[in-house]
Amino acid sequence: MYKIFDTHAHYDDEAFDEDREELLKDLKVSGVCGILNCGSSLEGARTSFKLANEKEFIYAAVGIHPEQANELTDSVLEEIKEMAKNEKVKAIGEIGLDYYWDENPPKEVQIEVFRKQMSLAKDLKLPVVIHDRDAHADTLTILKEFPEVTGVIHCFSGSLEFAKECIKLGYYIGFTGVVTFKNAKKLVEVAKNIPLERMLVETDCPYMAPEPNRGKRNQSSNIEYIINKLAEIRNMTGEEINNQFLKNAEKFLSINIK
Repeated sequence: MYKIFDTHAHYDDEAFDEDREELLKDLKVSGVCGILNCGSSLEGARTSFKLANEKEFIYAAVGIHPEQANELTDSVLEEIKEMAKNEKVKAIGEIGLDYYWDENPPKEVQIEVFRKQMSLAKDLKLPVVIHDRDAHADTLTILKEFPEVTGVIHCFSGSLEFAKECIKLGYYIGFTGVVTFKNAKKLVEVAKNIPLERMLVETDCPYMAPEPNRGKRNQSSNIEYIINKLAEIRNMTGEEINNQFLKNAEKFLSINIK
């Protein structure tokens, strides 16, 4: 049984409303030693903040997801800033750009909101959790505008070249259950060729469940399948590679994993 740190989860999601407390207790028993719960709306940020302050092994990231970019008023930004001063809040996120859905806010709105939250992370000296979907070029441009800020490219979906550019800027690359899918050839190439010191494992639960649980509600204990797949790709044992992932999570979030 691995000691698991999930660097991206959404236990504030309604998918967990019926059994959240019970599930979180079970996760601790099954080896999950830590979780970064990431807000993706103001309500999600508030719930993540609450969870982190109630559960010793949960930390929070607070921010507005690009799909909710219209939410970011001055007062919302101020509320996020106040939450981020709490010792259990370890990152600003999930923030970034999402050009996949036509119904998302316009690109210029997303970009403005992204920049405002990157600026907040810079001011507070916190890392960021970046959402980047079909927006690699604009994402990279904005990351370069804030060289003082680092973080993770969550649920990485770009090329090896893009990964290397992000790593040059000090970012980690986040691997979800997608790396276990049969059609994940591009992601496997990334996993094989970037430094181990720049890799993190995450669920994005309740989404992105790995094989053999694809399509089901995801949870942090499923990271064992991601660890096993990445160990296979790198020709290492699961224990060896996971020890590095734990060290990376500690450095990313400036915490000591117990």
